[in-house]
Amino acid sequence: MKLKNKLYISFCIMVILPVLLSGLALGGLYCVQKESIERTYNVDDGAILVGVYSPIILFGKITDSIYKDMKTEVDTSPEQFTNKEYLDELSGELSSKMSCLVVRRNGIIIYNSTEAPDSEIVKILPDYSADEENVSDVGTYKGGEYQSLIKQLNFKDSEDNFYSVSIVTSLKQILPQVKTFIMQVIFVIIMVLIITSLGLTLWIYSSIVKPLNKLKLATDNIKEGNMDFEMPKVSNNEIGDVCRDFEEMRVVLKQSAEDKIKSDAEEKELIRNISHDLKTPLTAIKGYVEGLRDGIANTPEKQAKYIQTIANKVNDMDKLIDELTIYSRLDTNRVPYTFVRCNVSDYFGDCCEEIGTELEASQIELEYNDHLTEPAYMNVDPEQLKRVVNNIISNSVKYMAEGRQGKIKIDLYDEGDYIHAIFSDNGIGIAAKDVERIFERFYRTDESRNSKHGGSGIGLAIVKKIVEDHKGKIWAESVEGEGTTMHLNLLKAKDEENPENA
Repeated sequence: MKLKNKLYISFCIMVILPVLLSGLALGGLYCVQKESIERTYNVDDGAILVGVYSPIILFGKITDSIYKDMKTEVDTSPEQFTNKEYLDELSGELSSKMSCLVVRRNGIIIYNSTEAPDSEIVKILPDYSADEENVSDVGTYKGGEYQSLIKQLNFKDSEDNFYSVSIVTSLKQILPQVKTFIMQVIFVIIMVLIITSLGLTLWIYSSIVKPLNKLKLATDNIKEGNMDFEMPKVSNNEIGDVCRDFEEMRVVLKQSAEDKIKSDAEEKELIRNISHDLKTPLTAIKGYVEGLRDGIANTPEKQAKYIQTIANKVNDMDKLIDELTIYSRLDTNRVPYTFVRCNVSDYFGDCCEEIGTELEASQIELEYNDHLTEPAYMNVDPEQLKRVVNNIISNSVKYMAEGRQGKIKIDLYDEGDYIHAIFSDNGIGIAAKDVERIFERFYRTDESRNSKHGGSGIGLAIVKKIVEDHKGKIWAESVEGEGTTMHLNLLKAKDEENPENA
């Protein structure tokens, strides 16, 4: 999952989940505390719901049952309100209902279970008269600094004493269950927020920090020069894309390092080969020059022979240096190709006519077969493609078997989008283990390295580079001791580009 989607989901979860869980917890806690209030204060569900927005009604309902018992007691045994034991018992019941008891007789307080002094209690108690009994279920509300609800019974005993029995309930207090409920709600909300935040943090952490740690491990390996490690698998997100790009970079760097090592080794091999190939003709030239100088070649025939040998050695050196120059320019893409449209049959016919004269002088038979049934064209650089043909033929001539009539055969075939040119000879062939490597730069087979033919090992590398620059393909087949076949595929020009079809 993409990181931006995770952040979006995290935001939604952070908003919705706490609200949902808090709502569920709130409902559960409300049910628990509601049952506790109903059981403790003997009130119904309706009174609790009303008390949520009107505490006066709820506090009034809490003492309803005691108030009714007091009314009954007034009617049956009013003298009980002068009995301290009874009043203490009644005060204890009221205390569990969060209320207090105050009894007045003839205007004087004779019992006070509140913590306030009598002088303060008198201020909040309503006036009373034995002729007017307070029978309200709710009672009298005293606002201001007192904030109290008072239920009061007024009566007169047999001795004409005026009594007022008051239930005083302070509205400044909160039901214990409500306090517990509030604390539980706060605790639950905090825990929901903590758990939600922790869960989302761990989720995002695993998406960001863990891949970054893997990336750091990878950079440490790169810093230490270790290119062989493999980047661990990561999530499919933005950081994962960076890690995968880093892995691709590592592969490229590793390949570059390996190519550089290989290139360095090839260059060292080239220097060794070139040194050997230059030293051999130079040694021969030096020997023949000394022979001429010392008068060893004392006849015109010997002198001519020495001079011809020196000229041949110089030509070999010149050819070697020329090959190195060409390959260097090809390898750095500094050869300016000039592509022109050529008729395939005419081009290869001209090449074979030119090559045939040279081969005839070397007593090598050349057979050319054009199997094209209709004119075909190709876009090539004639000069560079001729270099390809000449290098292939030159290789065949160089490795002709001794004591056998040399023969080189060239066949042309039309294969749809390609022209397939086949060059085959009856030379010494190439070992199976070397066939796949003969197009590598500076590679020379053991036989050629130790033979009289020498060579820099870059002739076929030049051929392959030119063919690939023409968007073609070249490969070899060979049977050691029987000969070698070179296959060359060249891309044909499109029909609409052919002048005869225009």
